[in-house]
Amino acid sequence: MRKVTIGQIISSDDARRLDKIAVEKFSIPSIVLMENAGKNTAEIILKKFHPRQVAIFCGGGNNGGDGFVIARHLFNHGVKVKVFTAQKISKYTGDALINLNIIQKIKIPITYLSSKKIKIPKVDLIVDALLGTGTKGKIREPYKKIIRKINSAKIPVVSVDIPSGIDADTGKKQGIAVKSNLTVTMVAIKKGLLTNDGKKCAGKIIVADIGILLNTEQTRNRTPR
Repeated sequence: MRKVTIGQIISSDDARRLDKIAVEKFSIPSIVLMENAGKNTAEIILKKFHPRQVAIFCGGGNNGGDGFVIARHLFNHGVKVKVFTAQKISKYTGDALINLNIIQKIKIPITYLSSKKIKIPKVDLIVDALLGTGTKGKIREPYKKIIRKINSAKIPVVSVDIPSGIDADTGKKQGIAVKSNLTVTMVAIKKGLLTNDGKKCAGKIIVADIGILLNTEQTRNRTPR
């Protein structure tokens, strides 16, 4: 496997491999990677948009966990934040659950969205933290309906890592995809952001550093599992 360097275009397998190396070889806890992703995304949002009110839509995986971290950091900067989850709160696990518990304790409003009742609040900005680079296959409910509502809201959108619904490798919509004004992608640009529907949906792309070591001999000759 080739060495990955800063600024390079990578596949979803490359992204998973780098996460794995960071955690297993360099002993960087996965929750630290999530914290860095969310904190750096929040800083970009504050710098680029100066929002007063933000709605953050979080999926059931680590992309949603990034969204919870973003919510906390925006809240700490005086932004009025509302969090909406596509999964029941009781079903979260791992690092995402830890960060969900934190924002619950600091009293950030959290609403679970079923496919029957979805309403976009009046805010300055929407954060799409629904689905990440590992998503494959047609988008299902309630994600499908949430994405449709986000796209019809006429509010600026920032996507975390990749617009939800875009295949990270082919750039094709998986039935439906979020149309973003800005995509903050982690570590390196994903292939799908530069081609097909991904190119149309990503908006401006900013690469965020999350603390993974890239330009190092230890990342060579590793076969993804």
